[in-house]
Amino acid sequence: MTLDFLGTLQRTHTCGELRTTHSGQTITLMGWVNRRRDHGNLIFLDLRDRTGITQVVLDKEVSPEAHAKAEAARPEYVIAVTGVLRNRGEGLANPNMPTGDVELVAHSLLLLNDAKTPPFSPAEDAIANEEVRLQYRYIDLRRAEMQKNFLVRSRVAMAIRNYLVSQGFLEIETPFMTRSTPEGARDYLVPSRVHPGHFYALPQSPQIFKQILMISGFDRYFQIARCFRDEDLRADRQPEFTQIDLEISFPQMSTIFAVAEGFLHAAFRAAGIELPDEPFIQMTYDQAIQKYGIDKPDMRLPAMVDLSATITPELRESLKIDPTLPILGFTIPRVSTLSGTQRRGLVDEIRKFFGDSGLDFLDVARLRTNATFVPLAETIEGRLSAEMSRFNGVSHTSEDLAVVITPKPGTPAMWNYDPQWIYKRIGALRLELAKKFADKHKLFEQTQTAADFKFLWVTDFPMYEWNEETKTWDAAHHPFTSPHEEDIKSGALVNDKGSVRALAYDVVLNGTELGSGSIRIHRKDVQSEIFRSLGMSDEEAKARFGFFLDALEYGTPPHGGIALGLDRIVMILAGAQSLREVIAFPKTAKAIDLMVDAPTTVSDAQLRELSLRTVTRS
Repeated sequence: MTLDFLGTLQRTHTCGELRTTHSGQTITLMGWVNRRRDHGNLIFLDLRDRTGITQVVLDKEVSPEAHAKAEAARPEYVIAVTGVLRNRGEGLANPNMPTGDVELVAHSLLLLNDAKTPPFSPAEDAIANEEVRLQYRYIDLRRAEMQKNFLVRSRVAMAIRNYLVSQGFLEIETPFMTRSTPEGARDYLVPSRVHPGHFYALPQSPQIFKQILMISGFDRYFQIARCFRDEDLRADRQPEFTQIDLEISFPQMSTIFAVAEGFLHAAFRAAGIELPDEPFIQMTYDQAIQKYGIDKPDMRLPAMVDLSATITPELRESLKIDPTLPILGFTIPRVSTLSGTQRRGLVDEIRKFFGDSGLDFLDVARLRTNATFVPLAETIEGRLSAEMSRFNGVSHTSEDLAVVITPKPGTPAMWNYDPQWIYKRIGALRLELAKKFADKHKLFEQTQTAADFKFLWVTDFPMYEWNEETKTWDAAHHPFTSPHEEDIKSGALVNDKGSVRALAYDVVLNGTELGSGSIRIHRKDVQSEIFRSLGMSDEEAKARFGFFLDALEYGTPPHGGIALGLDRIVMILAGAQSLREVIAFPKTAKAIDLMVDAPTTVSDAQLRELSLRTVTRS
């Protein structure tokens, strides 16, 4: 088989744009053979490019030479065809294709390149083996689903850019090679050849640089930034990722919220979804924990309810419930009526979930069958149903599952260690049961309508978190986050770190954290005090952050910002289950790029040049 050169031939249209209005025109298309059907004197080629597919007809009587070349063509061959577009005959239109009313009758065909038989066909809707997809990513990316995902990504990124520019933001790039700073994960390090024994770090985020840009007087900065974190991977995490990063001078928290909500509206609009024109719900971290047991609540599910006042001290004693701890309940909607066997199995599951934690399950169904407890059961169910309706409008039905968790006497050991432990544990059960019955309540099914997306802001996160391993207090967000002013004045930074609240906030969508931010520290004295409160000496702080502490002395304005994960936003808008579906060249869960086979070893000469040598870890 002889391949052709393109020469001076130019494409006139793309494969997805042709309609009946183009009929009668001479058209040149170029692309890949998606499918081939041979009917002897007639050969049909479905020609594919990024925009779609057009059916091409090779008629031996019209063009014997083009027909002969089509006999050699196979799926994934790259071809160019020129011909006259015509309407398909009556009853021959394909309603499943945008171009299904027309076909191109070719009078010439060029075979621009051949193709080996691929390990899977881009014409397939789904490929089971993800490792094969990642190894042959250039073939995987040809699939219509993947092309759609990256069209959504491009449109969303452009919509965000346009919105932020319209709001007075400047797009400014920050370095990829910087110094290691504490951001909550391990850094990727880059050895310096000209400074042996010294290393750059790839940025986990542009945090310090964007603060310095505020010190520099740029007022409003953004970039769609690449970030790098050496951490364990999962479906919504990659070692390198993209975030929408912004910073504002002289903001209130509400200023940042309005900007982030504005570009999220623009992003969703670019994906064909018009969000309601109303502010996102807000709640504090403590409210989120007490209502949902988690700092990223899924608002599609009803909240937890504190039933402590419903059950009297006498009832607590008779039901063997700890007199000092809260009694929490929640509802899983539309579970359907459970048989006795199913309910007993569920009770056993719940008890296994809690193990020896001291928490137990109060069976509301059994209370309802006991004359003594019927009013109690009805009161409990009424309160759970009211909460369900109030929080997300899910209507109450007789098929809802009411769950009440009761602490056994003598439980307080863990309660004393973490006062929010009981809320977090029951919140985890709430999510576990919601997943178990997801096929029944269907609240997690995304139909890509505005009503499917439940946004909220979570504010006032703890400033510090206790590290049980090191027996020290760590920064819960990062050490450049400002505490509440009253917590600084009260002396809690020294005397009661566990009570200090940060001016930090997350934006959450359907139980996924889209991004986080904070009002920053803009005074050197406060920043130095925060470093000291984290166990960092003044000398260590100067060695690590001297340049930043110096900058704070030159008229730093109050400032704050936020960073949202672009990959996560696009994953949700594309209806994908993994970030790997919306990142062009992702890594596996073991941080391997299967297509280029990275990471790899390097030569001894390269190591010597960098003054490095490798050692085997025991």
